[in-house]
Amino acid sequence: MFRHSVGSTFSAIISAAFYSSLLIAATPSPAHAAEINLLGPASFRILFPKLLTEFEKSSGNNVTAGYAPLGVITERVIKGEPVDVAIVSGKQNEELQKQGKLLAGSRVEIAQVGFTVFIKKGAAKPDLSSADALKRALLAAESIAVGDPARGGGASLYTIGLMKRLGISEEVKAKSRLEPSGTEIAEAVAKGEAELGIGVASDLSLVAGIESVALPAEVQNYSLYVAGIIADTKQVDAAKELTAFLTSPAVNQALTDNGFEPR
Repeated sequence: MFRHSVGSTFSAIISAAFYSSLLIAATPSPAHAAEINLLGPASFRILFPKLLTEFEKSSGNNVTAGYAPLGVITERVIKGEPVDVAIVSGKQNEELQKQGKLLAGSRVEIAQVGFTVFIKKGAAKPDLSSADALKRALLAAESIAVGDPARGGGASLYTIGLMKRLGISEEVKAKSRLEPSGTEIAEAVAKGEAELGIGVASDLSLVAGIESVALPAEVQNYSLYVAGIIADTKQVDAAKELTAFLTSPAVNQALTDNGFEPR
């Protein structure tokens, strides 16, 4: 009976050790965690930190994120900055693909967002019911916050095209306040530094003290955000995990809640 008890105890110890080893093997090890460098648009800087923390917990990998206007991100990738995943516009993604800067087949569309006109909360809302009405409102405004063309952001590219289409480029240029990013356009309006601002609708949820007026459908456009994996990354598998996560239901819901339209 004593021999049976010892044998049973020994077997239990071996069994426990075996299953413990399986559990350890199945748990992501910090020693083997991939270090992923991500560059994303400035409009994601409030939204992404919490989401990326969730990705780190589920994958065992670590993400270091930086945020900048889309044009700046594109330039940094072209110059060879050590990055693993870059989120830029659809056209910029295509250009980087042509230059061999992105891994073939790594394009993942994340979200799109429309443009709007910001006004300070409580201010009289301008009539933007048509392209002609928008033109009158822009000409009547004392100051307008717009994206800085030198930074290559989506808001600046859209605004340049819009002013040309309306035929008021020179008139608006004289009273424009150039801002580095869409979020800073909204902040300038909130602070009373500009009467109107033209930016992406998602910034409405990031900046307090502003309201937005929808643009007429005939001049509306959308900024598309697309993720791509850098061609020479050493973290291909981890980068693929990250870009797949950026289209997950949890991320899609967070994007929707913040004014984006998931793709």
